[in-house]
Amino acid sequence: MTRIGVFALQGDVREHLQALGELGVEAFGVRRPAELERCDGLVIPGGESTTMGKLARIFDLLEPLRMRVKGGMPVFGTCAGMIMLADRVVDGTIDQETIGGLDMTVRRNAFGRQVDSFETRLSVTGLDQRVPAVFIRAPWVEEVGPGVEVLARVDADPAYGDAAGRIVAVRQGRLMAMSFHPEIGQDTWAHRLFVDLVEETLPAASDRRPN
Repeated sequence: MTRIGVFALQGDVREHLQALGELGVEAFGVRRPAELERCDGLVIPGGESTTMGKLARIFDLLEPLRMRVKGGMPVFGTCAGMIMLADRVVDGTIDQETIGGLDMTVRRNAFGRQVDSFETRLSVTGLDQRVPAVFIRAPWVEEVGPGVEVLARVDADPAYGDAAGRIVAVRQGRLMAMSFHPEIGQDTWAHRLFVDLVEETLPAASDRRPN
């Protein structure tokens, strides 16, 4: 069975575990390097990116995460998880640490405060229908490198103000990130995309390492 962990030191862990479980994968929380080693893929949820970085450092998880990303493990970051996967952060704290791996610059809390949260629908590359997206103190992507595929943008509508046309979902190789919270609600479209990405990278069942 495909094994997907959810970074569980801080953030919206339960909702991601539920969505992954509904898709028939083995989903579990990751707090220690030994748990990370079991992962075929990893979700980094929304939460508070600076706290995530500090806790990952305290629990000796930050460097193992960086090594697994460099080694090609598929990772899906949402909201704060997007920041954690970014190579460059604007408006971060002085001591902000990220895992990195995605050649992009993100702006932390770009969509404003909690009271500025909103829900919309987006067109996503590869999907036939527009999908729901909930933004809560979300980042947006300021720029991407040449190897990064833009999957979604906020509609270029003046009603969205400075957010109009902003990049909010990307993929680079085995890394995927979204500004919003796809775990909110009943639609598992984003998790299905990630499970497909993970399963594309798995060796044949006879070659997989034992549990």
